[in-house]
Amino acid sequence: MFEERLKTFRQNLAKANIDVALITDDDNIYYLCGYYDFLHMEFGRPTILVVSVEGSTLLITPSIDYNSAKALARVERIAPWNDGMGAEWREELPAVLKSGRKIAYEPDHMPPIVRAYLSTAVEEKDLCTATPILNQMRMIKSDEELQIARHAGQVASAMMMAGRNAIKAGIAEFEVALATTEAGTRKAAELLTTHYDDHYMSPNAHFLQIIASGKDIIKTHHRASTRIMRHGEPVFLCFCGMTNFHRFKLGFDRTFWIGEVCDPKQITIYETAVASQSAALDALKPGVTAESVHAAYADVIQVAGYDYPFRCGRATGFSFLEHPQLVTGEKTILQPGMVFAVDGSVTSENFRAQVGDSFIITETGWEAITAHSKSLEDLIL
Repeated sequence: MFEERLKTFRQNLAKANIDVALITDDDNIYYLCGYYDFLHMEFGRPTILVVSVEGSTLLITPSIDYNSAKALARVERIAPWNDGMGAEWREELPAVLKSGRKIAYEPDHMPPIVRAYLSTAVEEKDLCTATPILNQMRMIKSDEELQIARHAGQVASAMMMAGRNAIKAGIAEFEVALATTEAGTRKAAELLTTHYDDHYMSPNAHFLQIIASGKDIIKTHHRASTRIMRHGEPVFLCFCGMTNFHRFKLGFDRTFWIGEVCDPKQITIYETAVASQSAALDALKPGVTAESVHAAYADVIQVAGYDYPFRCGRATGFSFLEHPQLVTGEKTILQPGMVFAVDGSVTSENFRAQVGDSFIITETGWEAITAHSKSLEDLIL
């Protein structure tokens, strides 16, 4: 899989008259060569994947992670560097940069320290971006990636059900997060054991759980806290960060109520949110523009008298946010093999409701890969 991606990437670089690409984004390094979970810039240690059209593929990485790199990276050569020794990560770069006339990098993902070095070593006229090439490659998922996406959907659904079952009056929000984390980890471990031969890949669900209850429901990305949930309160549960199976990310959210809906206005808002997602799904199919899906969703919300909404959704994969987004101005044509998180959402002054799921674009429409009821009676716990 990785060898084929590197081969395709090299071919695309050659078509663009690019001689060398420096890849520094964590997810793109994994996508191209299979290397992941290094410390990277969080600890001030750059890792750089060097892809040459004519030369060998080189991974420059801290020596502290050399053994992991040897086990995971599908590259022809690894150059480990140590803190404070010689030129560190710069050691290999002069020869690399001299070997090409046109050098590509990732403007939005290169650490400032590496970008500053690049500016001193290469004239700006000889630099270009590798991002459009990688975005294009990653838009259409392979059959192997789509199978991982479906398994990620199973992990997400297990977490949603565990969260639903843990939501009760008198329970703290963080208790729900503990339940979802355990359920996701156990489902991921089951899938990894049954379907994958990769003992390096961790099943552990990780990410601060997004959950908002009571008056905090209007805080879209509120994290699990010690707040005690009460009877009659709404609860928003989101897995857009926690769904990360075999490094594949999805979007998935639901709104619940504990015992009853005390304010009838919340029902109207929730039903509008569901209708907006339904309109988006009616528009979601190959051959249409990404912005047309957003327009269908936004129209339902605005006709109902609510403010113009945030984006309807986004492409996902080995990154939380991939290209394209379902948003105004995005004219990319949807194609089979793309994966999207698609939301329905309405926000008012005192309440917000959101439902979201993930879908694979098929030849005729879409395939849902997350599953949980959106029926109001099923969401009153």
